[in-house]
Amino acid sequence: MELSEAIKGRRSIRAFKKQNVPEETVEKLIDAASWAPSAGNIQPWEFVIVRKPAVKKKLAQAALNQAFVEEAPVVIVVCANEKRSSMGYGFRGKTLYCIQDTAAAIQNILLTAYSLGLGACWIGTFNEDEAREAVNAPEGIRPVAIIPVGCANEVPSQRDRRPLSRIMHQESF
Repeated sequence: MELSEAIKGRRSIRAFKKQNVPEETVEKLIDAASWAPSAGNIQPWEFVIVRKPAVKKKLAQAALNQAFVEEAPVVIVVCANEKRSSMGYGFRGKTLYCIQDTAAAIQNILLTAYSLGLGACWIGTFNEDEAREAVNAPEGIRPVAIIPVGCANEVPSQRDRRPLSRIMHQESF
């Protein structure tokens, strides 16, 4: 699959078949995430792989009761290690770089999932404290995204994009 095909073909999937995602496939997703760029190569990400129904239920509740989180065979909680990032970059590392770095890792997960024939969805709307509690994240480990992953049971249509003429600026605004 060409990279541009993955970028343009990927969709947010919110309905999953009741089909297992093998551990080696999950490892491919995390391996792809680990190759994302990060400030100073600090790699401040942590990934919690969730398969237990009780934990998925807590994550669905934390995600404002988005039930499809529970229905996915596997859920990846991407966390930013604020302490790790702040050791290299202080306050800016803790508040910005670790978020940027995990966002790059998340995109790698989404594109890799699509390239492997899987569906996934980047969920950023959730109660952070509830998500932290659900995965027992220690102090300094901040949940940034909840990503349900599985075989898609829907085919969402392509959504419009803002034209380049509206988003691209030469030298200044």
